[in-house]
Amino acid sequence: MESKVKVLILTATYGNGHVQVANTLKLECEKRGMEVKVCDLFAESHPKVTKMTKKLYLKSYSVGKQLYRLFYYGVEKVYNKKLFRWYYTFGMNRLLTLVQQEQPDILINTFPINAVPEYRKITGHYIPTYTVVTDFCLHKLWIHELIDGYFVATNDVKNSIRKFGTPSSSINVTGIPIRKAFYEKQMKTEIIKKYKLNKNKKLILIMAGAHGVLKNLTTTCERLLTNSEVEVAVVCGNNLMLKKELENAISSNRFHVYGFVDSIHEFMQVATCVITKPGGITLSEATAIGVPLILYNPVPGQERENAIYFQKKRAAFIAYKKDELIIYAYKVLGDEDLQTTMRDSCRTLNVPFSAEKIVNSIMKERKKKRDFVFPSTTKKSL
Repeated sequence: MESKVKVLILTATYGNGHVQVANTLKLECEKRGMEVKVCDLFAESHPKVTKMTKKLYLKSYSVGKQLYRLFYYGVEKVYNKKLFRWYYTFGMNRLLTLVQQEQPDILINTFPINAVPEYRKITGHYIPTYTVVTDFCLHKLWIHELIDGYFVATNDVKNSIRKFGTPSSSINVTGIPIRKAFYEKQMKTEIIKKYKLNKNKKLILIMAGAHGVLKNLTTTCERLLTNSEVEVAVVCGNNLMLKKELENAISSNRFHVYGFVDSIHEFMQVATCVITKPGGITLSEATAIGVPLILYNPVPGQERENAIYFQKKRAAFIAYKKDELIIYAYKVLGDEDLQTTMRDSCRTLNVPFSAEKIVNSIMKERKKKRDFVFPSTTKKSL
């Protein structure tokens, strides 16, 4: 009897997207009888350094925007393997221990962790290694010549990877894995009834999240509600202070505020437009539903690149100021033809059932390579 396939998924908690993708893949692998372990390699390797860098990452949403801009675009300009050797081996000792303990048959990255392909160079031990790019743009840190396969959101990302010499056959356009709930269509009337919404109003969904989309969100909501045809729903995630602030400040039967919800897909299905930050996972979820997007003041880096891409594809507007946000919201709400165009454009960016496609591809490759003996590389010392 053949033993279970063991999969080690490596991720990082800089934002929730990388972990969400890892967990979605984990569920798909387990459904097929595999043993799966998800590991935050950076946090487990260097907890103090990770804690500090996470704080810096969170500051990129406020005072640290220029610092993050310098990191993201600066690395792009000066990047070379020798200069960033420290990054390539970051987490290596923990990875060596994990591989010894778990004995994985497959390694999957949902974060640009180059210790994984470097492991092969150092040990001479071949483990099939795959990377799932979790944005609609590409940064050089995702690229390594010893990645066996890439899974990406669009042909545009695929073409970007090809420029680094990666063969087209190693890059699969599978979309970014999201929960299956986003593909389960429900009756809009049932959703409206469930959340006590008004079927005769146009719903603006604001996904504020843990870090908040806007400062002084109360003022923005009040301005939106001056239009009697508008209903506003704000999802605050785990930001309980924001939720309480909004509940105390606004009293209207056309205003609804929620904390963390598992059913964000239901709100998206009935929304006329969504105001959000352009994280890769949120955008992927929006493409599955097909909903007009207003992307507010994206942080320099992958957020801004994601936002620019969606705007070019006519699926979103980017608002850098609150006045622009209000203007774009009313523009979308007042133009049904524009709504249709944006919905259709959004849907064209979707590749459904990404997790299944990724796991199918990996297992197909595993079957082809199972009987092939890979030559060992020269073992090097750390």
